[in-house]
Amino acid sequence: MKITGQELREKFLAYFQKNNHAIISSASLIPENDPTVLFTTAGMHPLVPYLMGEKHPGGTRLANVQKCWRTGDIEEVGDTTHHTFFEMLGNWSLGDYDKTEAIDFAWEFLTKILAIETKYLAVSIFQGDANVTEDKVAYEKWLSLGLDAQRIAKLGINDNWWGPAGSSGPCGPDTEIFYWVGDKKAVPENFDPTDKNWVEIWNNVFMEYNKTLAGQFLALAQKNIDTGMGLERTLAVLNSLADNYLTDLFYPLIQKIEDLSAQKYASDLKSFRVIADHLRSATFLLGDPKGVAPANTGQGYVLRRVIRRAIRFAKNLNIQAGFTTILAQVVIDNFQVTYPELEKNKNFIFTELKKEEEKFSQTLENGLKQFEKLFAANNLNAQTAFELFATYGFPIELTLELAQEKDLQLSEEECRKYHTATHLLHQALRTILGDHVEQRGSNINAERMRFDFVHPDKMTSEQIKQVEDLVNQQIQAKLAMTWQEMTVEEAKNKGAIGLFGHKYGEKVKVYTVGNDANFFSREICGGPHVENTSELGHFKILKEESSSAGIRRIKAILS
Repeated sequence: MKITGQELREKFLAYFQKNNHAIISSASLIPENDPTVLFTTAGMHPLVPYLMGEKHPGGTRLANVQKCWRTGDIEEVGDTTHHTFFEMLGNWSLGDYDKTEAIDFAWEFLTKILAIETKYLAVSIFQGDANVTEDKVAYEKWLSLGLDAQRIAKLGINDNWWGPAGSSGPCGPDTEIFYWVGDKKAVPENFDPTDKNWVEIWNNVFMEYNKTLAGQFLALAQKNIDTGMGLERTLAVLNSLADNYLTDLFYPLIQKIEDLSAQKYASDLKSFRVIADHLRSATFLLGDPKGVAPANTGQGYVLRRVIRRAIRFAKNLNIQAGFTTILAQVVIDNFQVTYPELEKNKNFIFTELKKEEEKFSQTLENGLKQFEKLFAANNLNAQTAFELFATYGFPIELTLELAQEKDLQLSEEECRKYHTATHLLHQALRTILGDHVEQRGSNINAERMRFDFVHPDKMTSEQIKQVEDLVNQQIQAKLAMTWQEMTVEEAKNKGAIGLFGHKYGEKVKVYTVGNDANFFSREICGGPHVENTSELGHFKILKEESSSAGIRRIKAILS
């Protein structure tokens, strides 16, 4: 290997320290005082207060290697480049140097320190839009460094605009540097950013604006620079590898998975990569100084999801129980020099992984059997996917992923809209017809819902209209849908409805439509649901009929 992960970290930090940057430690993966995101998603994220003008004890020039965790790419993990956990090498100017000097730093580090030949490099800049003009300063700077105009692409806001990290905060145009990973004897003169042989290795963000919650872009009093590169991708490029998992950041894990599975990496690339990525990500999150445990909400839920996804793919490779802690030890051994917190929190990492693996293994076994039965009977749909979740605890996202692997598309957005609508319908029926109304069953698919309920008489056309109108009023009111875990007794005391003759566990999920003090609906339910009633569209009752003695049935749609 030409260069290891540790060597690249050291070269990066040494270069910027030489250029008067204070080297700071990686912040926690759990962000402080930022409710807009679950995890630290970028190198600049922990520095937001200083980017907004607060003085940093390290000064106005900073550099570090920041641990990052992103949730948006979980389903994409399994290819050569997507990861949930990654490291970001970054340098910042807090109102110090400008974009021309930032470009100088990036160019010198890549071409002098790492000795990348300039003929393999290209860049992109922000072309401007209705709110912000073209970044001509960056364009002229690249030309002055000897880069041909044919190697400079002018792109829009989707490509060359960064941030903010949450719903508001510092943001601005960026310029990105790309490296040619294709045939070195056939490097094109023109830079085509859609050509997959051009891989982005460095991003230079020029934080010149503050986006407000109202969507306005206001000029920052303190102009900032945030530049850097993803360690995993850059390391692969520098070593002429088309697969990040062949770098020393991952390959020890790949080798251990080969041992545990008695299979070679080439036999099932996706399973190997998912297991390696997710166990590495879980180990870092559990081993973080503010580490979280697997749970049913928030950060703990995402952690639980990646651990369980790793367990599912381990089953594909016939890996035996107890593998999660074995792989966690590989991660700790590989990264403890850079991140000593992993060894320090080793017992917590092992305890939580072991509990989660034992807890989910039986659920996975039962759920997979039921999934295969449903698929074989051609009976896999939104309703049965929900029943797998409600009855067997089989995660909705896992059912969707398994269905996709079998070329069957299930609409999670619709297993969510119609299920949420049953809550509104249930309460509307109780409001119009009386509290004797109780749910006696439902059937949901992507096109419609069916709802059975206790009521002795045929509904009048006026009652149907009243129920329909009441449901649509709640949709138009844009009510939030939230949930809490509590005991059945607490649920009753809080006014929740549910099948109280049903055998519940120690704690139940209670979903509330509206605010806590003045809610429209509160019901014991397993989920899944939308976050706001406004997502439902328009509710229309198609038919009201008898289902059996004393039980009525409504068929309805959302449009």
